[in-house]
Amino acid sequence: MLEVIFKYTFLQNAILSALLASIVCGIIGTIVVEKKLVMMSGGIAHTSFGGIGLGYLLNIEPILGALFFSLISSLAIATIRRKTNTNSDTLIGIFWAMGMALGILFIAFTPGYPPDISSYLFGDILTVSKLDLKIIAVLASLIIFFILAFFNYWKAYLFDEEFLSVLGINTLLLDYFLFIMIALTIVVLIRVVGIILVIALLTAPPAIARLYTYNLKRMMNLSVFLGIIFSFSGLWLSYYFNVSSGATIILLAGATYMVSAIVRGKILSRSSKELCEE
Repeated sequence: MLEVIFKYTFLQNAILSALLASIVCGIIGTIVVEKKLVMMSGGIAHTSFGGIGLGYLLNIEPILGALFFSLISSLAIATIRRKTNTNSDTLIGIFWAMGMALGILFIAFTPGYPPDISSYLFGDILTVSKLDLKIIAVLASLIIFFILAFFNYWKAYLFDEEFLSVLGINTLLLDYFLFIMIALTIVVLIRVVGIILVIALLTAPPAIARLYTYNLKRMMNLSVFLGIIFSFSGLWLSYYFNVSSGATIILLAGATYMVSAIVRGKILSRSSKELCEE
């Protein structure tokens, strides 16, 4: 296996992108799960499809178009949610549908044969280019830096916003900043698992980690570890069986969560029975 990795550049790109995506996913995914922003993240992810279509239309790198749309939609959702009485689900649904619709229209207007967009929708980690890897590396570095540098603020933001307000910290700024980082994370994950499957990889590892610990730092570390296991296992299976890498990664993550939840439930049930008997 090592000989194959060193021989092919596309496999090296795939492994590095999987590693970076897993780290970012474990960190931001934990915050998304704890803050209950799962569907909001899904809305931002699907809106980014409009940017991919725009990238093809303007003949620029589609991932850059996705980055632009993700940032704009995340800030717009955060602003509208705070300044109006619009229900969050309604807001997400509108942005979700508009982003997908714009992507379809932009691709329809693109001259020549319509491009193959399956790798952006469902992910194909084996097609990650050097440019994709550079973009992923830059975005991942920014996310990791800002989370680690202000970790205590993020911890307080998740569990006690009032305490932050008393300290004079602008929680609104943190709110907007979180949405920006979610947008960046989604762009990192698009080439790995695709737009449609982003929400699963963003939430499955933290959800599994949450079954075993409530400590934020431990949860992030365990989520990163699980993300790496799922990504590398999915990459290996997709390469040898010639199947979709994104779907394989998500199926592994989903199956692990279900098994973990069942096992955890049985352990808790057994513990409760033993306490009652005592």
